[in-house]
Amino acid sequence: MRGDKMKQDHGKAMWDLLPWTAIEQVVDVMNYGATKYGEESWKGVESKRYFAAAMRHLVAYEKGEIIDKESEIHHLAHAACNVLFMLWLDDEKRSEK
Repeated sequence: MRGDKMKQDHGKAMWDLLPWTAIEQVVDVMNYGATKYGEESWKGVESKRYFAAAMRHLVAYEKGEIIDKESEIHHLAHAACNVLFMLWLDDEKRSEK
C-alpha cells in the first residue's frame, strides 16, 4: 500500500466536518465587528451582553428577518458569533481558576 493512502488520524480532530460556508459567514461578522469596534475589543465585553445580542439575532430570525439590516449578514451568523464569544470568555474564566 502506498504511503499517501495510510494516515494515522484516528481520534484526531476532524476539522473537515466543519460547514465552511457557515463559518465564513461568522468570519464576515467578525470582520464587520473589527471594523466597527476594533479587532479584539470583543474580549472586554461581559458574557451576558453577548447572550442578549445572540437572543436579539435569534428572535429577529424567528420573526422572519433573515439578514441583519445594519451589517447585511445573516442573523444566525451573528448569533453564532456571539455564542463563540461566550464560549471563549467562559474558557478564559475557567483557565484562570
